[in-house]
Amino acid sequence: MSPRPPFRADVVGSFLRPAAVQGARAAHAAGTVDDDALRAVEDESVRALADAQQAAGLQVVTDGEARRSWWHLDFWGGLDGVEVVELDHGIAFQGVSTTPKGLRVTGPVSFPADHPFLAHARFVVQEAARRGVTAKFTIPSPTVFDFRLDADQLRTDHYADRAAVTEDLVTAYRDAIAAFHAVGVRYLQLDDTAWAYLCSDVELEKARERGIDTDGIAARFSSIVRRVLDGRPSDLVVTTHVCRGNFRSTWISSGGYEPVAEELLGNTGYDGFFLEYDSDRAGGFEPLRFLPHGDQVVVLGLITSKTGELEDPAVVEQRIRDAAQYAPLEQLALSPQCGFASTEEGNVLSEDEQWAKVRSVVAIADRVWG
Repeated sequence: MSPRPPFRADVVGSFLRPAAVQGARAAHAAGTVDDDALRAVEDESVRALADAQQAAGLQVVTDGEARRSWWHLDFWGGLDGVEVVELDHGIAFQGVSTTPKGLRVTGPVSFPADHPFLAHARFVVQEAARRGVTAKFTIPSPTVFDFRLDADQLRTDHYADRAAVTEDLVTAYRDAIAAFHAVGVRYLQLDDTAWAYLCSDVELEKARERGIDTDGIAARFSSIVRRVLDGRPSDLVVTTHVCRGNFRSTWISSGGYEPVAEELLGNTGYDGFFLEYDSDRAGGFEPLRFLPHGDQVVVLGLITSKTGELEDPAVVEQRIRDAAQYAPLEQLALSPQCGFASTEEGNVLSEDEQWAKVRSVVAIADRVWG
């Protein structure tokens, strides 16, 4: 196995919320459970989840995003100058929409020293250390913030337009990276749907209708990421996960990585790339030719998190060999295609099926890489 993340067998981050967490969060929302009681339930859930990940054979543990409602809005809502607000629409997936929430900029954007995710990160780092494994912590990418900020949700005179937010956004993320490193995080992942949308003509047209200039947007996004990562601590591994949408086992975008691969793989500076490859919507492996030879790793998301049916290991192993025609095998790894619960609702599969998927990832990685 890899001594440094991403590991040959890895996970994207989120797991199905246990019934105890779902019940406690509902009670907290209803006002019948206080903050301390909710935190105690979440703490116990993260401990049990760490045990389960280790028992499945992983070298990495996450907190499963058990303390969050959303994979992205919870983090952004903790920034200064940003609010999570009710909208008149949700995000449209195939046949279903999310609850109608989004982000609004109300003042200068910055990362506060008391952001709640710092305590969450510290907790999972401590639990990982007790087990002798590596903690991974996940946050949304700044490019998703940029892509999702509608012009009419800029409600402050501090910024002239959407583009004017970029400088403060970069600084906020650089401060966040330093703060997470200070509480012990050495493996950080920036989750990203924006790159996948740039692979979809349909989503690009929707972006243009929202007033986003899509000309040269891939180069602009890689520049944002490079600036965020520039000067990060040498012992901090930062990866990204490119997602085509994951809500109640549905999806949003289709399209192979070819339109963005050169910028994403060659110019962002990430240490690793978790790329979805569980369906033909992701296209072929040819774009992996843009992965620079060296230490960067592409983690192949060949195991779907959207259904409980197990993949045929022989088919998965052949697809890894197919990918190795375009990028060195030693620069490849394996994971589920996405998390199992990008929002608290979770995907449509059971916890037993979820863990069978994880064990399959570990077993296949052991056979392929030893």
